[in-house]
Amino acid sequence: MEIEIKKFLFDIHESITSIENYLGDKRDFNVYLADKMLRRAIEREFEIIGEALNRIDKLDSTINISSKKQIISMRNRVIHGYDKIDNEIIWGTIVRHLPVLKIEVNNLLK
Repeated sequence: MEIEIKKFLFDIHESITSIENYLGDKRDFNVYLADKMLRRAIEREFEIIGEALNRIDKLDSTINISSKKQIISMRNRVIHGYDKIDNEIIWGTIVRHLPVLKIEVNNLLK
């Protein structure tokens, strides 16, 4: 695997860790909704994750990350459609896709 791809995978890992740290142990959608700074911080981390996945895909589209296309698409919506961000979609991604992405990235980094 190219060193550049490993760098992007590390960036994804760091962003996932940041999101986990922002949320803490008690993950509550209502807390997320009520805290604009928390929402913006998590959105930024998803921008980084999506951009890194996009760059990985351009370098080597055979790298298997199950939700790659969906996360790249979400990144585009966050950046270009900031006024149409659906907090439930972001939260669903945190709950459903982030744990799987973390495992996949960790396996690729090994």
